[in-house]
Amino acid sequence: QVQLVESGGGSVQAGGSQRLSCSTAKYIYNRGCMGWFRQAPGKEREAVAAIDTDGEGANYVDSVKGRFTISQDKAKNTVYLQMNSLKPEDSGVYYCAAGGTIYSRGCGLMRSDFIHWGQGTQVTVSS
Repeated sequence: QVQLVESGGGSVQAGGSQRLSCSTAKYIYNRGCMGWFRQAPGKEREAVAAIDTDGEGANYVDSVKGRFTISQDKAKNTVYLQMNSLKPEDSGVYYCAAGGTIYSRGCGLMRSDFIHWGQGTQVTVSS
């Protein structure tokens, strides 16, 4: 069974920062892109960012550009999501995803682009 182990969620005030981590097995880590998605109550799961684990290319949704950074530690098979200048609308369950499709433009940001999913970690941003 594929395991993606997420950590780093919690509560923070608006304007604050948090860092999420996601670790997995090497054979999963090397299987294309890894990414982060989020889902707020009553809303669809949406992409946040994705990174090409074979290189360094990353894609972001417009709402987080300039505030969030996805990075990786290849030696640890781990990806990170550094979230700065957090807003209440960033609240939700954040899911790590693996096995993402790589296109000519970089990693896909559709839910259907990814194969494996973590259990999710809650991020709550209060105003």
